[in-house]
Amino acid sequence: MAYRDLRDFVRELEKEGELSRVRAEVDPILEITEITQRVARDPNKKANSVGPALLFEKPKGSRVPLLVNTFGSVRRMELAFEVRRLEEVADRIKGFLAMESPQGLFDKIKMLPKLAELGSFFPKTVKRGDCKDVVRTGGDVNLFDFPILKCWPQDGGRFITFPLVFTRNPETGKRNVGMYRMQVYDERTTGMHWQTQKHGAEHFRRARAANPDGRIPVSVAIGADPATALAGMLPIPPDLDEMMFAGFLRREPVEMVKCETNDLEVPANAEIVLEGYVSLNEMRTEGPFGDHTGFYSLEGEFPVFHVECITHKKDPIYLTTVVGPPPQEDYFMGYAVERVFLPVMKMQYPEIVEVAMPAEGIFHNLMIVAIRKSYPGHARKIMNAIWSLGQAMFAKVIVVVDHDVDVHNYREVVWKALCAIDPERDVQFVLGPVDTLDHAQRLQDYGSKMGIDATRKWATEGFTRPWPDEILMDETTKARVAGLWKTLGL
Repeated sequence: MAYRDLRDFVRELEKEGELSRVRAEVDPILEITEITQRVARDPNKKANSVGPALLFEKPKGSRVPLLVNTFGSVRRMELAFEVRRLEEVADRIKGFLAMESPQGLFDKIKMLPKLAELGSFFPKTVKRGDCKDVVRTGGDVNLFDFPILKCWPQDGGRFITFPLVFTRNPETGKRNVGMYRMQVYDERTTGMHWQTQKHGAEHFRRARAANPDGRIPVSVAIGADPATALAGMLPIPPDLDEMMFAGFLRREPVEMVKCETNDLEVPANAEIVLEGYVSLNEMRTEGPFGDHTGFYSLEGEFPVFHVECITHKKDPIYLTTVVGPPPQEDYFMGYAVERVFLPVMKMQYPEIVEVAMPAEGIFHNLMIVAIRKSYPGHARKIMNAIWSLGQAMFAKVIVVVDHDVDVHNYREVVWKALCAIDPERDVQFVLGPVDTLDHAQRLQDYGSKMGIDATRKWATEGFTRPWPDEILMDETTKARVAGLWKTLGL
């Protein structure tokens, strides 16, 4: 059965030895970040982990406990999706995407179980949810009742870092859920970091074009069952409802409840819900913010979110994440996305064998792609194809290697890639959209990207010299030495 809510997942983490409780009073201003960093960078930590999830029971200045580093290991991501291996989720996605139009009665009958399962994922509207145990309006609205983090010394203030932001397309009414940082300005207002390429920003632009002095309703859910909590960061197609996809991941529909002050629906099991609006004619300086690049993202002008109502569970847990120099918790979230959605990329481009995004590449700075090369210019075709795929358009550097290169062995990648390239011939530059957080680009949101063709070169690509073989010992000699090994005293 799916996790009922966030605290259900907390109990599972504790049972699996993946959570530590901090009972001492700790300040959410800088101190919690420093503690999380020390746990994350403990040299004795488990492999594929950045330390345990941490539940701070007494954050200074708040009665609400704080949960951080919740998804900071491959194991915890597997627990979140209730699988033994992340590839199990990928296989389920691949199975549904592989459904073709039935040709006859027998094919139609075979499809019925999948179609029935797919229909069971649609969000379910309920009249009442635990997220409304407590309803605060008017003078009772105070964001500082919650232990919102200030992570780094030069941050512009405290930031909500793990929200699910609900909006509707002003033209179609279709729901969108995104994860955007929110700088807290005072008790009732925050910034809304809608990067220009994100759906929230598009809703804002379309609404402003129709009514420049109007406002749009926005609701923010903080903390839910893990599949729902992660739904805002998943790179799903724009016409697919994030809450339906969360239902697919948890194998049960997400129960949704209507907000108190607007017509938006939020997960009924959310720990905390902020209801309000964004004015279409109001912008305010947001930032700086210590970001996943390991540098501070710069100040900018962004819309303002006004909180009119706060609802929450009787004893809520505040879910947050620390963003900063890699690797952090977000690396493992990104790794899970890479593993889960690789089959989708492979279905579109079957020549792709494997993909890797090193932690130091902070998602968008470096992508290594192994392909089964079939024709001249194939590597360049794949570079341009990836730059056309959703969030992959932000990939600053794409390195394409042959199918027999282990893209997860970075020593091998560097060795074979550098031995395969003629820099002038094999490096291509393109201009296009870049991540708002990329401080090195000449303009915000627009700049250059680089593709490196590190595959073996063919005569049909103008390479007329012979390409040498890699140095490998023959199997006969290896077997003979293996038989002698015990006699060598080595």
